[in-house]
Amino acid sequence: MERTLKTIRTNGIAQALSKAQVYRYLKEPEEAESICRDILAIDPENQAALRLLGLSITDQFVGEPSGRCAEAESVFRRLTDPYAQHYYLGILSERRAKAQMRNGRPAYLVVALIEEAMRNFEAAEKIRPPDNDESVLRWNRCVRLLEKLPRTDADERREELEDHDTAPVQLRPTGARR
Repeated sequence: MERTLKTIRTNGIAQALSKAQVYRYLKEPEEAESICRDILAIDPENQAALRLLGLSITDQFVGEPSGRCAEAESVFRRLTDPYAQHYYLGILSERRAKAQMRNGRPAYLVVALIEEAMRNFEAAEKIRPPDNDESVLRWNRCVRLLEKLPRTDADERREELEDHDTAPVQLRPTGARR
């Protein structure tokens, strides 16, 4: 038996997308990912398949520092709608943070990822479609995640040192010798 991938029909894309979504609901992201790859093989810029593929990849995050983050990011960057791109890049960072939290990573690593997610959600919020509060809901979830994290020594040191607490910098005149 020959082991080569078969191509689905273009008129089967809608049904395939529906199946991919069902597999995500069933917590079978590998199956959803496979279906999305079949769709993208015949329609490489299919936005729904790209979105589902990126989400299926993030569904598989287990908290490894690298995991498949770069792959998911590459997929989400192919989304043509700027709002969707920011929103799903925010989802990517948020899911990375949650996976790392489950894996017991230090809070300072998780905080950086949550803040990255928040920057993307904030950018999405600025260009969101009317009556769409998804980015606000995700932002609020990130704030709540940050509230649950234990405070670290680095957080406390950051709060103790304000900009005005540093010594003034003496500039040397141009051409001055050491």
